[in-house]
Amino acid sequence: MSRIIATDAIKGAHAFVARAEASLKEAIDAKGPNEAVAFPNTGYFLPVIHGFTGRKVTKLSELEPVIALAKDLLPAVPTDRRWLPYLGETLDAGVATLFAEETIEALKYVVGPSPVDGIYLGAADDVILRQRGIEFVDGSAPGFAAVVGPAPSNEMAVRLAREMQEKNLYIFIAGCDASGRTFADQLDEEGVQLGWDTRLVPFGRDVSAHIYSLGFATRAAMTFGGVTPGDYKKMLRYNRLRIFAFVMALDHVDQEKYATAAGAISYGFPTIAHTAIPEILPRGVTTYEHVVSNIPVEDIVAKAIEVRGLKIVITKVPVPVAYGPAFEGERVRKESLQAEFGGRRAPCFEYLRMREMKDVEDGRITVHGPEIDDMEKGGTVPLAIVVDVAGRKMQKDFEPVLERKIHDYINGAEGIQHIGQRDITWIRISITAYQKGFKIKHLGDILYAKLKSDFPAIVDKIAVDIYTTSEAVDELMVVARQAYHERNVRVANMTDESVDLFYSCTLCQSFAPNHVCIVSPERLGLCGSVNWLDSKASFEINPVGPNQPVLKGKVTDPVKGEWEDINQFVYQWSHQSVPRVTMYSFMDASMTSCGCFECIVMLIPEANGVMVVSREDASMTPCGMTFTTLAGTAGGGIQTPGLMGVGKYYLTSKKFISAEGGFKRIVWMSSYLKESMAEELKQVCERIGEPDLLDKIADERVATTVEELLPFIEEKGHPALTMDPIF
Repeated sequence: MSRIIATDAIKGAHAFVARAEASLKEAIDAKGPNEAVAFPNTGYFLPVIHGFTGRKVTKLSELEPVIALAKDLLPAVPTDRRWLPYLGETLDAGVATLFAEETIEALKYVVGPSPVDGIYLGAADDVILRQRGIEFVDGSAPGFAAVVGPAPSNEMAVRLAREMQEKNLYIFIAGCDASGRTFADQLDEEGVQLGWDTRLVPFGRDVSAHIYSLGFATRAAMTFGGVTPGDYKKMLRYNRLRIFAFVMALDHVDQEKYATAAGAISYGFPTIAHTAIPEILPRGVTTYEHVVSNIPVEDIVAKAIEVRGLKIVITKVPVPVAYGPAFEGERVRKESLQAEFGGRRAPCFEYLRMREMKDVEDGRITVHGPEIDDMEKGGTVPLAIVVDVAGRKMQKDFEPVLERKIHDYINGAEGIQHIGQRDITWIRISITAYQKGFKIKHLGDILYAKLKSDFPAIVDKIAVDIYTTSEAVDELMVVARQAYHERNVRVANMTDESVDLFYSCTLCQSFAPNHVCIVSPERLGLCGSVNWLDSKASFEINPVGPNQPVLKGKVTDPVKGEWEDINQFVYQWSHQSVPRVTMYSFMDASMTSCGCFECIVMLIPEANGVMVVSREDASMTPCGMTFTTLAGTAGGGIQTPGLMGVGKYYLTSKKFISAEGGFKRIVWMSSYLKESMAEELKQVCERIGEPDLLDKIADERVATTVEELLPFIEEKGHPALTMDPIF
């Protein structure tokens, strides 16, 4: 490799380690050796250090051996510029840099200045990791770009960001130029929305903040790849093969940036630079070249994708704005509003229905009523979107499955906001999108393109009618609501006993190899996004996909929900690791969990009941662990009596842990669930004959220990206290 890169990277590593050592000494002098140190709301300690070494750093003194290890890794600074055909010393310097950077960033949470500052977000917590990390598993996020330094101009920064967003990449941002300016500053100045929702994630101004990028990759390996902390070889191999990331250097590369890039190369992440830095073209650690430089900025995204070996498939959607999942989290504010449909001031609904082949004119998109050009700027008008679908394999049961996709599809357009579904839809179109030529008709163009590309096995013809007059919207609303009601009755009347087969979901086996979800009419997938009808549609669409029909076979235990054929299926598809599974018990052979669950159910034996903690709840729970700590025990495809991951709407099912007494067993629940599912949970309480039960269930606002929980439920007279022993 180039001796120039080795020299600069090693010098940068020495500087980082020296800075980390000095910062640690100052922190210990100020706070004491036992001062706690951690990134907020994570069960992975300091993840890069944890992933490489297995060390669980929890206090300042435990960073001292980490610094000692970093110093041991540091090679001597080269004294000449001879060519070396290997990367060993530079990679060691890179890893030493990562340990130092993680120390430096962690100390900011202890002694300041806080890494969370304005647009800069600091470390990603475990809620973000599990919400976003799954996208790297299912392919909706093909990889991430670690952007270092500002682009040559604000205009170019926006262009690069949009290009990467359209390719569904995450863009992690850290590192400034000599003036302190970053890529994120440029985007912010141009009014581009930043954050996890738009996949434009500014971690910090300092290049050391890219340790959060590599920490995200490290946690992905431990969470989704089954990598044991300390098994650094497996961790690095997982990232090289599964996390398609790269470093994009847009500005001058100094010694500290060289050192950080060397750490990224250890993960298999190459560097693609705009400036003329020395290249490392021979292959080895990365898939292709290690460092490629002097790339014109307008070509740098395409070159980065080529060098990293990314395979990106994009469905071209014929709209005049950028399109992709990265825009799904955008919000259109009032001051940016061109037109609004629905919300509190006008009716708005969307309705997808199956029609006969002869009744659908494929590709026809018609707007009935005024177009956006004829509407008052910033005004609110009624809207109805009626999608007619025909196909030889289309079924009525697929209507709600396809209809729910409307939300995602419309949200994928830059400058368009879609909230809600059915008859509570709310759509906003921004001034910028309108100025680029976006019209109401383009909503139909989006739906036609995406439904055709995503559901080719069942959709042959599509026509879209969009109505913008009050009379038409009101008239059609009656028709749509009747269809919604019929669907509700259809689903509500479905029971596990009314069908002969359930469905499997093995999507998450790529990171939890032995996990198998079994989805039934009364038990949705633990991720909350796959129900029985969804699984049925998925199988029809892709017969060799992750959702397969499973005949129930002979029942062996109707109370716990156990069937012979389901046991055989789970045993086979879990690689002979799970011999039996019950659908309605969490104490005996409960269904395994991958890690994507919305909630965790756990036994509280002292209360003769269970607690339910949601992913959004970062508080301590009566079992003495937070959600993130519990998730490390509940996930991974294992069966743990008394501990189980579930989808939150399983709580409303009659089959929810029915073998142990069902909903009456819940003695503690995250307040987030109580508030966000208030109406549904009240209906459950009415159904089981305990209308005031929700008030008897504690949450983190009244109890975070068993000692606080027991007096509360005793005072309230919780029914779990008089039920049969749960064991």
